[in-house]
Amino acid sequence: MTLDDAYNNQATVSNMKEIRADWAARSSRIRNEHGKLLDLRYGDGIRERLDLFMSTEPHAPTVTYIHGGYWQANDKENYAFVAEGPLSAGFNVAVIEYTLAPDASVEQMVAEMGRAADWLHGNLGRYGGDPDRVYMAGHSSGGHLTASNIQHKGLRGGVSISGLFDLEPMRFTKYNDKLGLTTDTARANSPIHHPPPRCAPLLVVYGGGELPEFRRQSREFVQTWSSAGLSCELLEVPAANHFTVVEALASPSGLILDALKGMVTRDG
Repeated sequence: MTLDDAYNNQATVSNMKEIRADWAARSSRIRNEHGKLLDLRYGDGIRERLDLFMSTEPHAPTVTYIHGGYWQANDKENYAFVAEGPLSAGFNVAVIEYTLAPDASVEQMVAEMGRAADWLHGNLGRYGGDPDRVYMAGHSSGGHLTASNIQHKGLRGGVSISGLFDLEPMRFTKYNDKLGLTTDTARANSPIHHPPPRCAPLLVVYGGGELPEFRRQSREFVQTWSSAGLSCELLEVPAANHFTVVEALASPSGLILDALKGMVTRDG
């Protein structure tokens, strides 16, 4: 097996076309029913924008969703479906878009998510949310961007779903054609090598049916950060693949949503 094969999630899922069609339909419904605050700008870049779906609960906590796509694909519009579960549990949801490779480096994307956290912390109050209870969540490359920003002072916690935490293998895959990672930039942007002195609690999630490399990276990352004294826990969603694992956040009864609610409760 080549590294391309080891990280090619779509090749292992036979019904991707159906999954994406389902996501698009559900996202359209969420945007139609809750889309009063779309395309809010958190920065100057064309793609530095987010959709904010507000709970009916006053001063509710907010969870983000940062989409995946190997830092080089996808848009926020087809990921609004993830808000179904958090909205039902009394969360506001911010679905975030960011500049993609090759127009931006991974380092620039990390900085954009920091600006998104700044914006949420500074602006949620005007929309009725609690600016002091922001939780960052993201999937795949979005999981990496979450881990890379978990030390942000405006965050109370985070959830990295099926993330990549060591970018060195990416240098030897087809995905690096657009990413342009070097030895130095891969290491500089690999959270596993840079545990901060302190950070908000981080939950790392993977699906039991994911490719071995994703499971390995999640386990090794949690072990490394936990050994550094950080609050970093691991959750496996049984039988879920790299894409269906997201349903554990999108579903009102999902394991990730339950863990997020627990994080908020412990946070007080």
